[in-house]
Amino acid sequence: MATLTFKVTDEEARQIRAKARKERVTVSEYLRRRASMSLVPAGKPAKVRCPHTGAMIFAASEHEPPLTTEAVRELLADFP
Repeated sequence: MATLTFKVTDEEARQIRAKARKERVTVSEYLRRRASMSLVPAGKPAKVRCPHTGAMIFAASEHEPPLTTEAVRELLADFP
């Protein structure tokens, strides 16, 4: 996966982070959504029973790929 780097002012960075937090997504996901013009917020996730543990978990939305260990690592890479 490619990495893009660009400069913003401190105030722009604060605004971007605040907007990403408000949408409850990472900065990377927020910027990807903005770049792709996919501005419609995701709906409330459905719950399903895990076939392995029997626990109730959130189902992947129909427009998103399943969550993988690698995807979680990528999401956490944005955090200090």
